[in-house]
Amino acid sequence: MSSMLHAITDRDFDRVVEASRVPVLVEFWKPGCGHCRVLMKELEQLQQEWGERVLILTMNVDEEFQIPAEREVSSLPALALYRNGEFVKFVGGLGKREEIAKQIQITLGQ
Repeated sequence: MSSMLHAITDRDFDRVVEASRVPVLVEFWKPGCGHCRVLMKELEQLQQEWGERVLILTMNVDEEFQIPAEREVSSLPALALYRNGEFVKFVGGLGKREEIAKQIQITLGQ
């Protein structure tokens, strides 16, 4: 499944998230999850709209186990927001990018 978004692995996760100067949004997903694919399309558009103001990553929970376990990801898709290398919260409103964008803005006080 090709996506414009960067896939992240357990091994790279801390380094990439801590190094990011902008908030990081991570979608936890797995192949065969239809809702995950729909959300990924929304996130691709959000990444285009927001450009450098946010970094959106995807993590395949069928291949990566450590980070999803640490975050206790149980239902998919799940969207986790990080800021300054720290987990902030899971973002609700998984339907549309406008709702996701609003949640991010509220959380970050923008």
